[in-house]
Amino acid sequence: MSASLPATVTLENLARTRIVEHGVAPAAAIAVGAHGAAGWRFATGAFGLRSRARPTPVHEKTPFDLASVTKPVVAATVARLVRSGVLGFRTPLAALLPELADTASAPVALELLLAHRAGVEAHRALYSPLVSGQSIAASEMLHAAAEARRPECVGDPAEEGFAPLYSDLGYLLAGAAASRAAARPLSEVVFRETTGLLGLDIASAEAYRAAQANFLDDVAPTEVVAWRGGEIVGAVHDENAWAFAGHGVAGHAGLFGTAEAVARFGAAFLDAFSGRDARWLTPAEAIVLCRPRPLGTLRAGFDGRSPEGSAAGSAFGPRSFGHLGFTGTSLWCDPDASVVAVILTNRVNPTRENIAIRAVRPSLHDALFAVALSLREA
Repeated sequence: MSASLPATVTLENLARTRIVEHGVAPAAAIAVGAHGAAGWRFATGAFGLRSRARPTPVHEKTPFDLASVTKPVVAATVARLVRSGVLGFRTPLAALLPELADTASAPVALELLLAHRAGVEAHRALYSPLVSGQSIAASEMLHAAAEARRPECVGDPAEEGFAPLYSDLGYLLAGAAASRAAARPLSEVVFRETTGLLGLDIASAEAYRAAQANFLDDVAPTEVVAWRGGEIVGAVHDENAWAFAGHGVAGHAGLFGTAEAVARFGAAFLDAFSGRDARWLTPAEAIVLCRPRPLGTLRAGFDGRSPEGSAAGSAFGPRSFGHLGFTGTSLWCDPDASVVAVILTNRVNPTRENIAIRAVRPSLHDALFAVALSLREA
């Protein structure tokens, strides 16, 4: 069901006043969804210019680089592969990628990679040869990521894994394992198992470029990076994802999408979690990805709401889960209120040094929660 005009205007005003005029980002698109007696209702709003160098207005259908909001989509895709028997959550990494059998991460279960409990370092600049004009093979990147075991994580992990540490490298490995098991590029697996099934406007840059002739004139640019030729337009911002997958998708980044599409993904996940619609994922499959885990809020594809100082703000309930993205994106889902909220920005344009979004996210999510409730009650 389409959004009412007042909600759309309210969201546009929030994008203008809380993000663009506040200096958080040149552009923003916002979406909320709420489930009530009439089913799901969504509202979207957008404001701003794509960038200083490309001063054309964004709109509700402008694609943004989702950054790490890619991770929940990849995790859901893995759950679909588990359903089909292609792999298992407890399958060791080396069983899916035999060339990594000699690495520290060889015995780690796929689920622990998804849950950031595999003992893998948070990040390494695997892309660094590209900065000086050299090359690096995807196989070299995988091997380096699998060897990036934190020194305090000794031996084989317990069933719940090592102490949690948010790790892009772990998701790089998980995405590569899923791709290998499905015998397709990860972008195709994601489309077949998730975004295509749900009819979502979420895809790799490669797919957008093939489907939309005006993609480069419409997509929100990200950072100005000299070694990548200046302002990044229509290519993933994350350097490791770019080095590993180019215009495709890596496990930790690489998807682009619209605000409403991300909100509809969150709604589909809440439908699965609650049992309202188990065709895409069953409640049991969804719970594996968002159940609380020991020692922290990190889950397997999502993050939980921190008791204090959460980026989700104070309105989202204690069972809420979601994810943030480095480019200035976020998705939050409240299973008790049946509410989803999405913020997409290009806060890294022109530079990632702009961190104003950190102070803005909590209160903005509170405002979005209120808009969602009004949408349901209208």
